Amino acid sequence: MSSKKLTQLCVTFWAVLLFCQGVQSHLEVGFYRNSCRRAESIVRGVVRSAIHRDSGAAAGLIRLHFHDCFVRGCEGSVLLDSTSSNKAEKDAPANYPSLRGFEIIDAAKARLEAECRGVVSCADILAFAARDSFDLSGGINYDVLAGRRDGRVSLASETYSNLPPPTFNVDQLTRRFSEKGFTQEEMVTLSGAHTIGTSHCKSFTYRLYNFSRTNSQDPSLDPKYAASLRKSCPKGSTDPNLEVPMEARTPTISDVNYYKDILAHRGLFSSDQALLTNPATAREVKSNAMSSSGWKKKFAAAMVKMGQIEVLTGKTGEIRANCRVVKS
Repeated sequence: MSSKKLTQLCVTFWAVLLFCQGVQSHLEVGFYRNSCRRAESIVRGVVRSAIHRDSGAAAGLIRLHFHDCFVRGCEGSVLLDSTSSNKAEKDAPANYPSLRGFEIIDAAKARLEAECRGVVSCADILAFAARDSFDLSGGINYDVLAGRRDGRVSLASETYSNLPPPTFNVDQLTRRFSEKGFTQEEMVTLSGAHTIGTSHCKSFTYRLYNFSRTNSQDPSLDPKYAASLRKSCPKGSTDPNLEVPMEARTPTISDVNYYKDILAHRGLFSSDQALLTNPATAREVKSNAMSSSGWKKKFAAAMVKMGQIEVLTGKTGEIRANCRVVKS
């Protein structure tokens, strides 16, 4: 055998070996088929019950997964409680008190621990719950890659440089999502998660009362919509619990009314309405508004992609017994 062919054979051998090793440590559909066969159905049952009690739970769980994946990757760090010596992600201003759904993840974890102790990670539970939330709120079902393990660190300080605030413009949004591996089109697609859920008034009232030196109200807001928001969020209110629907017509249904609202200048956050300021993102908004099924398919694909951000697999990380605390 010539040295050239031998070299090619060796390269092929090592490539195959590395590929096989990589496959073993990566995520896969049906990861728990042998170790905890009912894992996904158990999570779905808990999520279905939660949404039946409170239709807003779906939006909370999707947002919880997003906020987990964008900080340290999809490894459950957003679920960890703060300690006397550390302020965790969930208590950062971007997450507290608006982030919700923790008790639903706790309930699913308790059921899974009773069924197959120490097998299913909190990070995977969160990914399953987000998928089920989208499906059960009028979206579509999709396969979730699993096999994530849980991280051991959660720092509130890391939310500032990783989570996009509602004040971002298109360029800032594009950069932040690009840092996580997303295209601009995928950024617009994932922004559609704002079609369900609610927002606290403090996240957008500057658009109503203190937008700029020349305009107290954001001129990009539809005047009638702005008037209704002012009724719900009075100027000078100190009530931290005041909130409004992200999308008023169908706030519990995953549909394309979010995009239709943006076209009508009824985007709640400035980061939502900003999608019309760029020709490319404006085209995506119009395209999504015209095709509910198309958007749902793109959203599902983007969620699968998001679920793979900086995951811990194999022997890295741990499987928590309680999603709120690391194993001692």
